[in-house]
Amino acid sequence: MNTDFMIPLGLIVGIIIAIFIIIAIVRNIKIVPQAHAYVIERLGAYYATWETGLHLKVPFIDKISKKVSLKEQVVDFPPQPVITRDNVTMQIDTVVYFEITDPKLYTYGVERPISAIENLTATTLRNIIGDLELDSTLTSRDTINDKIRIILDEATDAWGIKVIRVELKNILPPREIQDAMEKQMKAERERRARILDAEGEKRSQILVAEGMKESAILKADAVRETKIREATGEAEAIREVQQAYADALKMLNEAAPSDRVIAIKSLETFQKVSDGKATKIIIPSDIQNMAGLISSAKELWSDVPNNKE
Repeated sequence: MNTDFMIPLGLIVGIIIAIFIIIAIVRNIKIVPQAHAYVIERLGAYYATWETGLHLKVPFIDKISKKVSLKEQVVDFPPQPVITRDNVTMQIDTVVYFEITDPKLYTYGVERPISAIENLTATTLRNIIGDLELDSTLTSRDTINDKIRIILDEATDAWGIKVIRVELKNILPPREIQDAMEKQMKAERERRARILDAEGEKRSQILVAEGMKESAILKADAVRETKIREATGEAEAIREVQQAYADALKMLNEAAPSDRVIAIKSLETFQKVSDGKATKIIIPSDIQNMAGLISSAKELWSDVPNNKE
């Protein structure tokens, strides 16, 4: 056998050991992704918490105890039966939003932390709802959410968990309670509809009454204005008649008994101005004296309305 081509045994062993070491190193190089943390144990005891980045684990000595996500997490718990203060049993399911702030406490603080949060949420919810009546439970979601969140946040601090929000997803009363509530809501809607109809009818009647009132006022104003204008016209006419009468009497008084033409003209002027408000003057052809004309004019003036001698 030709020994020139034989590989020394020691070299082979060295190569094998080197390959084994390389593989071991590669396998123990760990990269922690963003928003994650690794809890490391060394020889069974807590050693460190690896943050985001490149890390080297000692083979056979170090162990990754838990990989923890630091993202905000959402847990939807199934419906829980709860009893209100007025003895109504309801089914309420909750949604809890939380994040892990301390991976070490989250790993070693409690066994099965999600289950612990679920049970704590259920007991807290029963305690809070037990102090409320049905109507208050249905209308106090925000208050209940805040109370549960505060209690859970305080209790989970020791587990390295921060509770951010708690929401009541569904509140399901018994079927007969839901039917009664639906009937009540229907009656309330009908009552509001009747009130709205009555308000509309009332408003309509008010508008009609206001329109009739304004129309009557306008008509009364028109009648009043007409009467004022008529009275003003009559007064003006009376003043003209009075002035004509005065002028006629003046002409009669100043005329001589023989001034028959002047007397006739004065009476004609009076008759024209009186415009039918006095008896028509018939001037006799045999008027002998002024006294007769004056007497005739006075009789004529007595027929004029609203005249005072």
